Amino acid sequence: MAKKQFKSESKRLLDLMVNSIYTHKEIFLREIISNASDAIDKLCYISLTDDKVGLNRDDFKITVTADKENRTITVSDNGIGMTAEELEQNLGVIAKSGSLQFKKDIGDKKEDVDIIGQFGVGFYSAFMVASKVTVVTRAYGQEEANMWVSTGSDGYTITPCEKDSAGTEIIIALKEDEEGESYGEFLEEHELHRIIKKYSDYIRWPIVMDVTKSRQVETDETDKDGSKKKTWEDYTEKEVVNSRVPIWQRSRSEVSDEECMQFYKEKFFDMEDPVSVIRISAEGAVTYKAMLFIPAKAPYDYYTREYKSGLQLYTSGVMIMETCADLLPEHFRFVRGIVDSQDLSLNISREMLQHDRQLKVIETNLEKKIKAELKRLLENDYDKYAAFYKSFGLQLKYGIVNGYGANRDLLSDLIMFYSSKAEKLITLADYVKNMPEDQKYIYYACGESVQKLDKLPQAENVREKGYEILYLTDDVDEFVVKTLIRFEEKEFRSVNDDDLGLETEEEKKETEKLETENKDVLDFIKESLGGKIAAAKLSHKLKSHPVCLTAQGGISLEMERYFAATQGDMAEHMKAERVLELNAGHPVFQALKSTFPTDKEKAAKYAELLYGQAQLIAGVSLDDPAHFAELVSSLMI
Repeated sequence: MAKKQFKSESKRLLDLMVNSIYTHKEIFLREIISNASDAIDKLCYISLTDDKVGLNRDDFKITVTADKENRTITVSDNGIGMTAEELEQNLGVIAKSGSLQFKKDIGDKKEDVDIIGQFGVGFYSAFMVASKVTVVTRAYGQEEANMWVSTGSDGYTITPCEKDSAGTEIIIALKEDEEGESYGEFLEEHELHRIIKKYSDYIRWPIVMDVTKSRQVETDETDKDGSKKKTWEDYTEKEVVNSRVPIWQRSRSEVSDEECMQFYKEKFFDMEDPVSVIRISAEGAVTYKAMLFIPAKAPYDYYTREYKSGLQLYTSGVMIMETCADLLPEHFRFVRGIVDSQDLSLNISREMLQHDRQLKVIETNLEKKIKAELKRLLENDYDKYAAFYKSFGLQLKYGIVNGYGANRDLLSDLIMFYSSKAEKLITLADYVKNMPEDQKYIYYACGESVQKLDKLPQAENVREKGYEILYLTDDVDEFVVKTLIRFEEKEFRSVNDDDLGLETEEEKKETEKLETENKDVLDFIKESLGGKIAAAKLSHKLKSHPVCLTAQGGISLEMERYFAATQGDMAEHMKAERVLELNAGHPVFQALKSTFPTDKEKAAKYAELLYGQAQLIAGVSLDDPAHFAELVSSLMI
């Protein structure tokens, strides 16, 4: 039969598709198996009203066979098959989908049959790996079979042939290996098995292929006791290699949480059980099923750019995307799991999603479910939540800061900080609940560690009042509280702030009076430090300590450290305006004050010594450690 040319600019479309639409060559097997599944679906649907089909539901199957000698992969099904006319229509016109037409033809009953195909291009993905594709098919109810053969965009032939029963065989003759491309790897049993498990594990019909196994057999040799020696031999046996019914499609009564956890560990290669399993079956604007898992620990690369977040996306048992980030909000990127929906609009390659309303609906719903599960865990199992928070608390904090605080209301009741009183992580709600009636603010202190913050001089006044202090030890923590501003109408206050709401009007007047009386000394201290501080002032926070270092303006000492670690050269423009606060009632200040009128040089050394002490207490590196050591020595002589 004369070779026919593809229609409707199909030559150009085929070239474009083979080279551009699909990003992974292994996708071809997913597409061919999906087409076979559609063919079986159609005949199974017909069998509901036509007893001449002669096949029960259990009789349908898809068979995958590799022939290394001839370099071919054959995918066969016992589905509805095609006539010569349908071959012409469906394979002679690229982007003509017989499956899509079938769905239109059955009208309102289309929900009764689960058809995957819709674009009519999946079949041609075979040409990414094939030098020739042969289709042998016989339509249900027809005696004659036909063979379609093509080597690519140069066209195709259709000729009559013999086939015993209805169904289709697609024979893919692989290209020869070349530099950088090993097409022969698709002939390997383990590779075919991997691809089927990855993309088509939940196709509803059995996928059968030859599987190599080992068994013991007797040899002609004998042991000393006269028994026959045994050896191991390999043999092949046809076996169903796909799971067929997804665990997330089964009801709660059929699958326990323990089984779900085992599935998670096998599917996502985790050694530990997840802290929670979230099962969702949604109907409405978008119908979908989902099974989500909250991991116990973060992967080693979680907080790196290399980590890929997202959920696995399935449609009708076919994996469309391994990591669909668009289904998961960034602040919950630690969640693993699967979403299965037929309502999403896929692009032509079925490797990516169109950004549409359905996608956003699912993301919003999943966000609510995840938030509700985390809240339930927090309220009912503190220890388990605390262990989860140790791994992923940073992610929740980043979620508050990102987007200019757009998600602060969603996440604020999930974050935790170490409490000076409870001596463990507590929520902001816990803090507010435990506040005395006269306490105005939520007090916090920022620093490198709980141990250092517990000894912070400027927190003495707050502790003396019996108020709880939240210790913020992560770099992002201060940005979190600045973004939140307040929680349950209670404003956040750093122990470094000037107004902690602890002084009476009389105490404030007393401090102002002392500063006026000691203005000359304070100005001298600032001048003698040569621009290292923005101001020197008397502190109402300090009780037993002589000095502390704070900052004025929008950048704190902790922020300065964060910028220095993350912003490189830009950090030079992000310096805190340092303030040296002194305890007017401490003997050390009195010594400096008494020395000031008579020995300015010694008084300047005192000022420098106090500034160095304040730096060390605040966790700030000394400008010149050697000079500081010499200064201490000089004052000891």
